[in-house]
Amino acid sequence: MHIFAFTAAASAILSLGIALLTDAFLGERIAILGDWVGLQLSHNPGIAFGLHLGPYQDAVIITAILALVWAAHRTARTRIEQVAFGLVIGGGIANAIDRVLDGVVTDMVQVGTFPIFNMADICINVGAGLLLLSLAREWWKGR
Repeated sequence: MHIFAFTAAASAILSLGIALLTDAFLGERIAILGDWVGLQLSHNPGIAFGLHLGPYQDAVIITAILALVWAAHRTARTRIEQVAFGLVIGGGIANAIDRVLDGVVTDMVQVGTFPIFNMADICINVGAGLLLLSLAREWWKGR
């Protein structure tokens, strides 16, 4: 489980650090590929895609993180599963800490018309993708 803990800590620290730097230094949009890709400061008071869960939002977030830690502890057998769970949990922790600091999550990556997202969201999605690949691999082996 050392891989899991290291990945969770590293992804949380990196994601939160980038969010803090974005809040401190990103004033106006920085184009990377014209209008298609850029860095643009945005604050999200909700969860994914700006959805807000009302007064229970913080409880849902904490419960989800704790459930994922429990699931990782019970099921992460391979290195890839430990890395995947670490990315998801680290990203979730970074977003939760960012929300505690000022009531919103700092987003900065703009791609096309997709909602603006952040490094923690990237970690969460890459981790979820790795978990799906691991699950598909296990299913394929069992056939």
